[in-house]
Amino acid sequence: MQIRPATEDDTYAILDIVAPTLAAGDTYAISADLDDAAVLSYWLGPSHEVFVAEIDGHILGTYYLMANQQGGGAHVANCGYMTAPAARGRGIARAMAEHSLEMARQRGFRAMQFNHVVSTNTLAVALWKKLGFAIVGTLPQAFKHPEHGYVDSYVMFRAL
Repeated sequence: MQIRPATEDDTYAILDIVAPTLAAGDTYAISADLDDAAVLSYWLGPSHEVFVAEIDGHILGTYYLMANQQGGGAHVANCGYMTAPAARGRGIARAMAEHSLEMARQRGFRAMQFNHVVSTNTLAVALWKKLGFAIVGTLPQAFKHPEHGYVDSYVMFRAL
């Protein structure tokens, strides 16, 4: 597996991963009915440094790295990760997470924080815990899940 910075040539492969994930409406606190331009604007936004994970030339995952806040909070990183549905369970999310931690360190970040980890996204919560993240806050019923209704979201944090 190679994880590398995304290029313009990766746009449609990224869209093929990000659009259906957002449309499912069960993991990201963003509108589920975005058109392709809005999906790409969100994922490839100017504050995001975007990476892709590929095997044999096929992009199977993507993540972005950014400062969680500006000013006095700019030393804490934030990321978003997505894996192609057909590639789940192959270690791609873990590899991207480990890569992002290293990239964050290289860029001078001192910590990483996830602001809104949906509690029903149990695979992500378990992975973040395995990688040293702690739940530092619970946002009661902060996410309206399409299947489970109002569920908690977690703020997860780890020092780098």
